Amino acid sequence: MAVTIEELYRNYGILADAKENLSQHKDAYQAILDGVRGGPKEKRLAAQFIPKFFSSFPELADAAINAQLDLCEDEDVSIRRQAIKELPRFATGENIFRVADILTQLLQTDDNAEFNQVNAALMSIFKMDAKGTLGGLFSQILQGDDIVRERAIKFLATKLKTLPEDVMTKEVEEYVFTETKKVLEDVTGEEFVLLMRVVSALRVLQSVNGRQQLVELVVEQADLEQALNPADPDAVDRLLQCTRQALPLFSKNVHSTRFVTYFCEHVLPNLSTLTSPVAELDIQLEVLKLLAEMSPFCGDMEKLEANLNTLFTKLVEFMPLPPDEVENGENSASEEPKLQFSYVECLLFSFHQLGKKLPDFLVDKVDAERLKDFKIRLQYFARGLQVYIRQLRMALQGKTGDALKTEENKIKVVALKITNNINVLIKDLFHNPPSYKSTVTLSWKPVQKPEAAAPKRPSGEEMGSGASTKKQITPLPRRDARQIYNPPSGKYSASIGNFTYEQRGGYRGGRGRGFWARGSRSRGRIY
Repeated sequence: MAVTIEELYRNYGILADAKENLSQHKDAYQAILDGVRGGPKEKRLAAQFIPKFFSSFPELADAAINAQLDLCEDEDVSIRRQAIKELPRFATGENIFRVADILTQLLQTDDNAEFNQVNAALMSIFKMDAKGTLGGLFSQILQGDDIVRERAIKFLATKLKTLPEDVMTKEVEEYVFTETKKVLEDVTGEEFVLLMRVVSALRVLQSVNGRQQLVELVVEQADLEQALNPADPDAVDRLLQCTRQALPLFSKNVHSTRFVTYFCEHVLPNLSTLTSPVAELDIQLEVLKLLAEMSPFCGDMEKLEANLNTLFTKLVEFMPLPPDEVENGENSASEEPKLQFSYVECLLFSFHQLGKKLPDFLVDKVDAERLKDFKIRLQYFARGLQVYIRQLRMALQGKTGDALKTEENKIKVVALKITNNINVLIKDLFHNPPSYKSTVTLSWKPVQKPEAAAPKRPSGEEMGSGASTKKQITPLPRRDARQIYNPPSGKYSASIGNFTYEQRGGYRGGRGRGFWARGSRSRGRIY
């Protein structure tokens, strides 16, 4: 026989009046537990009354929690919300793990209000026992259904950073790192990105040693011991994702050497055959931008000369020879090559950075014929560059404020940064011997303010060129002073800026572990 509203209130009164003699009224509490089998009104009252006296009847703890869980799964959403709201009151002592595990499973709800209620309940028990709560969350991440795992990881990625230091203590953060490493043994691409966001924000890992540990995590996921299959979009995607996660971790003390080496040995030789994981992504430019961003943080490289040679060879590919002249001494307009400024900026910057480590490369390591060919290409590119720079400056002259914010002018501003950067780097290489002293800010990166010497020319003259403090060198000599120069057509990316590519959809590979290796789980609820 179902318990009525009147009986629930009567038994509640007995317990409320009993005070220190509560434990003598086990039958009254059992009657309240039976309220979960009543109608909607009885269930709502039971959801409130059960947790109120829970701590006074340890022998009925399992029955009480199970009764509350029945209400958390009720068909009536208002009853579910009420039951979920009260769940944190069960989170005492050894029950904290179980309650956290239950709440994590309840994240799979599709009702927004209920989902928010679960989030709020999880946050409240975090403040009671962060490590116990994390135990429940990670238990479901490692063993739960895919939807529960996905939402639990997103919960960690969005909520942990909002918790104060007295909750996220050193011990708790170390526990997060330890458990996250277990999860990373079997992840999808999206999960990897979210989990790296979690551990990268941990205060305990903000030291040089901590960042090095994070880089080691990424290196393991990137699988840099294996050759790259350029035709496999999953393999390319994995490398892109891992490199992008590692980039913010690199510094003068945390080196990018293994990634730069891998790009030189396995990626650049296959650049033209890389299969993009996303149709609209310019995969070649994306890869070259990543290499350029990593190159300043490259440490001592075992095969520096060989890798510089690979980079040099790829740079030459993107720097065309001048077109053959026709009989009247002019160039044939139909044969003008494309100048791919965005690609050349990345390659030239990377070559300039690694060249600092072997400054005699162009002097002693490249044969005379090859060097002559390179200088002809460099000179031709520089002439086309000067024409573009003049055209862009004229187009932007006098424009300020909103006028520079139009899509067309934004592209021109970025194009001017690209061409100025290339101009500065080319001038360095035309020194005898080549110089590697100039500094530029990559066109898609925020401009760094120079620390010391002021620029020689006004800022408008050096717009987007970075902070070069090199003195002006003699203009480049013309290959043929009688030649009438026709500027070649150029190419720069209209979408240059911060990386916009994000892994979507969880590509899966076949290594059996790590990136994209997870199979589908279907275990059902395990309350």
